[in-house]
Amino acid sequence: MATFTRGFGGRRDDRDDSRIPPGQTLVRDWPVLSAGATPDIAPEDWSFSIRTESGLHTWSWDEVHALGVEDVTVDIHCVTHWTKLDMPWRGVPLDRLFAEVETSLDFCTVHSFGGYTTNVPLDELLDGQSWIAFEADGEPLTPEHGGPARLLVPHLYFWKSAKWVRGIVMQAEDEPGFWENAGYNMHGDPWKEERYW
Repeated sequence: MATFTRGFGGRRDDRDDSRIPPGQTLVRDWPVLSAGATPDIAPEDWSFSIRTESGLHTWSWDEVHALGVEDVTVDIHCVTHWTKLDMPWRGVPLDRLFAEVETSLDFCTVHSFGGYTTNVPLDELLDGQSWIAFEADGEPLTPEHGGPARLLVPHLYFWKSAKWVRGIVMQAEDEPGFWENAGYNMHGDPWKEERYW
C-alpha cells in the first residue's frame, strides 16, 4: 500500500505571469510530495543504468559526473497546481548518457529506488530537455527532494521528474508508470493541462 507525504496546500500569488501554465499557482518554497517511503541512498551506493535491446549500460556516481555536469535554470510545474520559477539545478544531460547507447526503441520507463516508475518518450528526454540532477538551489539534493539524484524533465509535470532515479528501460510501446496507472495523463504537458486520462 502506498503512503503519501503532504503535498502543496500553500499560499497564492496572483501575479500575472505568462510563464505560469493554466491552473497553476506560483510558490517560492519547494513543496514535497512523494509516493511511498523516502529512501536514503549514499552517492557511493548509487548507480544509473539504461537497458536497451542490446543489453545493460551502467554508470557509477563518478562515471556519470565525469560525463560533464552543467548548470541549468528552469521552471518546474507540479500536477498539484504549484509552479516554481527560475530554479537553479546542476546535473548531467541525458544526451550525454544516450550518446553512449544505441537503441531503436522509442519509449522509456524510468525506474527509481523504492519501486516508483514513470513513462517518458525518448524524444522528450533528448536535445537538452532533461538531466540527471544532483543539486538544486545551490545545494545537494536531500532525500526528501529525490537525492542523491533525480530525473529533471522541466517541460512536463513534475511527477515525470522521478526522484531517486536509478535507471531507464527502453521499450517499443509506451507503458504507464505508477501515477499513470492511477489515472494521471500518459504525457503530462502543463501548458495543455494534461493532468489526468
